[in-house]
Amino acid sequence: MIISIASGKGGTGKTTVAANLAVSLEKPVRLLDCDVEEPNLHLFLAPENGEIETIKTLVPEILEDKCTFCGKCETLCQFKAIAIIKGTAAMTFPELCHSCGGCFKVCPENAIMASYRELGTTTRGHHQDIELIYGRLRVGEAMAPPLIKKVKSYAALDSINIIDSPPGTSCPVIASMSDSDFVILVTEPTPFGLHDLTLAVGAVRMLHIPFGLVINRSDIGNQDVKDYAASIGMPVLMEIPFDRQIAEATTNGKLMARELPGYRENFLTIFEQIKNIV
Repeated sequence: MIISIASGKGGTGKTTVAANLAVSLEKPVRLLDCDVEEPNLHLFLAPENGEIETIKTLVPEILEDKCTFCGKCETLCQFKAIAIIKGTAAMTFPELCHSCGGCFKVCPENAIMASYRELGTTTRGHHQDIELIYGRLRVGEAMAPPLIKKVKSYAALDSINIIDSPPGTSCPVIASMSDSDFVILVTEPTPFGLHDLTLAVGAVRMLHIPFGLVINRSDIGNQDVKDYAASIGMPVLMEIPFDRQIAEATTNGKLMARELPGYRENFLTIFEQIKNIV
């Protein structure tokens, strides 16, 4: 089973929910931090024996001594990663390349060779029964989805996988949520929270994945989020109050499921609800 934790905006508590759900299960879990621009699950779980791997992606390099500047590669590339200049020179833009490999296939002169650019790193470590894998995007790199897909490749189909998705509803989020069995949307009961929740719901619906809601800081704001959830038939899986003890535990890198009574049972209830829905 693959469960993704997502939201339409940052700061709602996705990582808090992902980490607490993982430790509450007390069984082998793979925790995949796909927020590769700012991974932070490792701050809560402090994994041991971390194995770091540098991840690279395929990009073309044109051999001008073979190239006839026919322009077939430029015509094929929908991302403008190759430019043929007045039939006399060729330029590549590795940062724009999506590594589809099409240019290699259409070149009639075999004038394109494989080169690589670094995307970032993945780190694999363990925390008790939890295997944590997280990616860290190279500073200056614009494309997160290829690294996210590498992190997701470590998912084990015969166990429970929990994905901490990036915030928002853009390409990295879609790359994280796709192929999930269930999505937990996390929001807060404020006008901004409701606005971005509606965007997140739209994205999940496009992927045809069942979803439910966790309301963080549930005793602030107003009832609009609950009313919206009821209007579309979205189950509210859990409400987390705006509580000083929770804030203190989180600030100190601790988890409410371990530090505060009753919360482990609440997260186990979430998991049972998800199993019933799926």
